[in-house]
Formats: sequence, C-alpha cells, structure tokens
Amino acid sequence: MTEISPEELNTVSKYIHEITGIRLDQSKTYLIETRLESLLEEYDCVSYDELQYKARADLTKSLQRKIINRITTNETLFFRDAGPFELLQHKIVPDLIDLRTVNSSGLFSVPIRIWSAACSTGQEIYSIAVVLKELLPDIEGYNIRLLGTDISDEAIAKASYGKYNKFEIERGLSRYRLNKYFTPHGDMWKIKDEIRAMVSFKKFNLMHPLMGLGKFDIVFCRNVAIYFGLEDRKKLFDKIAKVLEPDGYLIIGSTESLTGVHPGFEPKRHLRSIFYQLKRPIHEQSQDPGR
Repeated sequence: MTEISPEELNTVSKYIHEITGIRLDQSKTYLIETRLESLLEEYDCVSYDELQYKARADLTKSLQRKIINRITTNETLFFRDAGPFELLQHKIVPDLIDLRTVNSSGLFSVPIRIWSAACSTGQEIYSIAVVLKELLPDIEGYNIRLLGTDISDEAIAKASYGKYNKFEIERGLSRYRLNKYFTPHGDMWKIKDEIRAMVSFKKFNLMHPLMGLGKFDIVFCRNVAIYFGLEDRKKLFDKIAKVLEPDGYLIIGSTESLTGVHPGFEPKRHLRSIFYQLKRPIHEQSQDPGR
C-alpha cells in the first residue's frame, strides 16, 4: 500500500474538507490510504498530493466525484436504531396530522414533507416511506413528499434503483416487511413500485446553500454532522432551521446532541427518544396555556 506522508495528509485532508465538509485527522490515515490508493494508479499519480492537485485541475470534476464516492461513509441499514421510526409512527406524524388538519379546515390535503439528509443508499428514507404506508390506510389523501439527498452520486444511483443484496436486506428488515415491500430480483431484492414512487432522490452537498429544496415538516439528519468540525455543524443546523417549518421536527443520531451547536433548537423527549424543535419566540410561549 502506498503510504501517505504527514504533509500529504494535511493537504489531502484540507481538500476533502473543502468538497465534503468531512474533517480527517491523523487517525484517519489508513482510511485515506485504503480508499484512495486505487485512484493513484488509475490517474497515474506518484503521490496523494499529486492526486489532489489533479482533482483540483480537473474541470470535469470526474476525479472529485470519485474521491467523494470513496471517502464518504455509506454505512446504513433499514430501520437503523428503532427509536426514531417508533417516534415517527407513534408521536410525530399523528401530532403533525392533527395540527395540519385543524389548520387546513379540511380545505386541502394535509402535507407531510420529510427530508432524509445524507440518505446514503436509501434505506432510511425507504424505511420512512414504509412507516407512512403502514400508518396511513388512506395515504392517497395526504400530500406526501419524501426526499433523500446525498453527496455521493454512486449512493444516490443505488438508492434510486432500490435494489439490495441479501446482506443489506437482512440488516434491520423483518421477514414480513421484506415479503410485503420487496420482490426477488435474481440474487437481489428490489423495492416495490408503490414504495419507490413515494420517494425522490437528489445529489446534494450539505455544505452548499440549501437552495431549491423547499420547506419540510420533518428532517432526518442522523450520523453525518459527527464528521464535521464544530463551525461546520453550526452552519449546517442553521441552514436546516431555515428550511424546517416553525412547528417541524428534527431527528439526529442517538449519540448526537445540539447542545452548544445551535441555540435555536430545543430537545424534547418521547418515551426513549429525543427529537428537536425550533424554539418559539417568548411572546408566543407566554400565550401558551399549557406552559
């Protein structure tokens, strides 16, 4: 294996941070070597420093995309950490529907707009779609918009196709749900069209302005900000706050916290799970008879 020098590590890590927001320190030396070494030969580079130089000079951004695809972690599974999906089913969606139904006075379909940021290969957003399908027998009567975004075009392509191998399927998916929502496809399993049609996918870099994504009632942003530095985490959740409805819900990873990251969010607990909502202005809180 071609080793990366400390000087090269600094240069390459800086470039990776620029294009992904991910910070890699000395402890990630092996990760960089194992994931990028094959690109050295492919692009006829004698060093990692030359590789990042060629990536910067490549106007097609082909090499940049390959680096992103190799560096970003696509570790995911269906219904990963059951808590958030139980929260979605038993607390968030019912409360959201009740509130939106009152506000709509029955004049239009209740909107349910959910964004899975850093959706990887799609297991999270498809799990969300299954929850909604099982929770809402009259699902056609709702204005549902499910969006999954990821920085990796390879991950988005796989998510969009919705085909998974035996190992990926067996991680977190019950036999009942496998048979109900997937069909065999050779030695793979493909998600059924009724679930696939509920979801749209888009390649997106969370370090960029959140332009054109619209507003959301629920945002899942789990286990991605842990790879960012503090300032980048602050910027990310500030941007999420601006696309989240004032009464919307934010769900982050079970080991994550927004304490010291974004003062505009307050944590709330339901059973074993924690979710976040935007703090309301003081004058609105004082008018709340429940306080």
